Amino acid sequence: MTQHPTAATRRPANRGPKAAAGNRAALISAAREIYASQGLDAPLSTIARRAGVGQAVLYRHFPDRDAIAAAVLEENVRQIEQAAAEGSALAEVLGVLTWHLAQSAAFISLLHADEASGHPRHTRSFARDMHDRVEHALRECLPDGHRLGGPDDLMLAVSMVSGAVGGPTRAQREHRALAAWGLLGVTVGPVRPLRD
Repeated sequence: MTQHPTAATRRPANRGPKAAAGNRAALISAAREIYASQGLDAPLSTIARRAGVGQAVLYRHFPDRDAIAAAVLEENVRQIEQAAAEGSALAEVLGVLTWHLAQSAAFISLLHADEASGHPRHTRSFARDMHDRVEHALRECLPDGHRLGGPDDLMLAVSMVSGAVGGPTRAQREHRALAAWGLLGVTVGPVRPLRD
């Protein structure tokens, strides 16, 4: 008797080279979801499956675990920069940032990579660049006289909130992030990703 593969065991169809950009976007989205639920040590095969591609496609775009985590972080930072560039109020931009803090373990761990983190130097350099870009975007929409207007206050607040983000579900992580912003006396707009 011939057994047919089930949907769970069937290999994804090869969509060819024209699908490269879509595959990359699907992998980043899948990595964000998997990292949020399973952490940065989640199997890359799980990310490929969630994206609906084979592992070879994943490795074609991202040669290692650091590369895909960096791509997630880059996309997160790009959305924060875009929200600020659109002239959004600080509360709105913080809503986008908070969504990423609650959704993306890669964002939290790499945003604060430093000498003590154990990350390699090139990862720390990349993280520093991302940190600086987030700070610049937030400062662009920080009103004069805001309570986080001091030289180090803004990113210290982001660090404190990211440190408070914990819990097994995105809803719990979001709740903790909003509670932390509230304790800092900072208003946050709707917690959501930026829609292109």
